[in-house]
This record gives sequence, C-alpha cells and structure tokens, in this order.
Amino acid sequence: MTETEEAEKDPLFRSTRLRAARERQARREGPPSVARYLAQIGTLGWMIVVPALLALFLGRWIDRSLGTGIFWSAPLLMLGVGLGCWSGWRWMQKP
Repeated sequence: MTETEEAEKDPLFRSTRLRAARERQARREGPPSVARYLAQIGTLGWMIVVPALLALFLGRWIDRSLGTGIFWSAPLLMLGVGLGCWSGWRWMQKP
C-alpha cells in the first residue's frame, strides 16, 4: 500500500481534505443568501415534524382500535420526534 492510499484511510486526512474543498467552494460561490438559509430551516423543520405527526396518527389509530387511551400514541410520538431529529441531524452533517 502506498503512502497516499494509507493517508486516504486516515479520518483526520479525509476531514481536512473535505474542509479544504468546502472552503474553496465557499470562496467560489460566495456567502449563501438569506433565502437559502430560510429554505434550510424550513426543510429541517419539516424533516422533524412529518415523522412525528405520522407516528402520532399511527398511535392514535392503534389506541382507538384497541381502546388503550394514549398507550401507543405517546411512545410513538416520542419515537417519531427522535427519528425526525436523527434524520435532520444526518441531513445537516451530509457533505
């Protein structure tokens, strides 16, 4: 294995290379517009809200079918919020 191939496997090397590429791209494109920031915030919000609402509706449907109060609604709502936050975090960390 060559030295370059070994360096490619090093996480610090890859992180540094990715950061340098992002910096070059930012210099070329300039700062993002306010509209782009607002679009990102809106997208992130929907990424959290949609799974939470779907899980809540599923929980309510199960609770009504089984007559269990909020036995399924509450945990599924928490699961939906957790899934939405996780997917939003993954989206924000995407290179």
